Amino acid sequence: MSNTETSIVLEAFVEIKHHNIALLFCNFLISQRIPAKVVPEDNTFVIFCDATQKDKAKTIFEEFIKQPHHPQYQQAAWDNGEVAEIQSDGPSIFVQFKEQFFRHAGVVTLVIFAVCWLVFLLSLFGWGNTIFNEISFFPQLTFDNLIEHPYRLIGPAFFHFSWLHIVFNTMWWWQIGGAIERTLGKWALVNLFLVSAIISNFGQFIVSGPNFGGLSGVVYALFGYVWWYGWLAPEKGLTISKPIVGFLLFFMLLGFADVLPVNMANTAHLLGLVSGCGLAWFRIKVTKQ
Repeated sequence: MSNTETSIVLEAFVEIKHHNIALLFCNFLISQRIPAKVVPEDNTFVIFCDATQKDKAKTIFEEFIKQPHHPQYQQAAWDNGEVAEIQSDGPSIFVQFKEQFFRHAGVVTLVIFAVCWLVFLLSLFGWGNTIFNEISFFPQLTFDNLIEHPYRLIGPAFFHFSWLHIVFNTMWWWQIGGAIERTLGKWALVNLFLVSAIISNFGQFIVSGPNFGGLSGVVYALFGYVWWYGWLAPEKGLTISKPIVGFLLFFMLLGFADVLPVNMANTAHLLGLVSGCGLAWFRIKVTKQ
């Protein structure tokens, strides 16, 4: 260990009642290169930080406590990849995960997440064909079919074909959709889901017919929405890191290159991305929100 590391003295800085808030602030301090840790004491959690940087930490805390769930704090902690130090007598990992899972996601995020998993689990128990035949896109897109079964326009988004398929899609839905709902509200996410699901499903139907499913078209819409929202209005705090942008764009290109071992709804991905970018542009440039 270097002399610099051994010379750091941590002093108690502030007490926070909620464990997740304490961890979030601690991780944000670390992302700002201020050594810190969380120590549970009685019914609170004490943040210890570098004694020489307490003034800077105080300034950061005054901004943080006004809006602790602002995406910039979550994103900074996520990008930093640090985990705040917590003593063994603190809440269990499962409790911490559960609290973070529900704190990050709003009601719309959780409902869509739950419906996707319910449909998937029912499919595993033998109802796959029945459910798919009921919620898949129209075999033929006619006016009568549209009037009788309008839910089929979005139905394919809820059906997934494998564990990898649903885990990948619902993970990104929870992460990005939760950030959108917390920042812009539930109706912004509902609108984004409906528009992108209809556009991506309709496009995929035109290209390949009705035998497709998955939330990935919507996920790419969420990605495109946050990407362009952060680009056009960075002051709003709804952003996505450049490595994630690169990963999702590269993954989509791999699908079009047809080198992946699974069938990809490439048209749905592309149209979802375009619709998400377009909705972000419309909200910022036209509605001025």
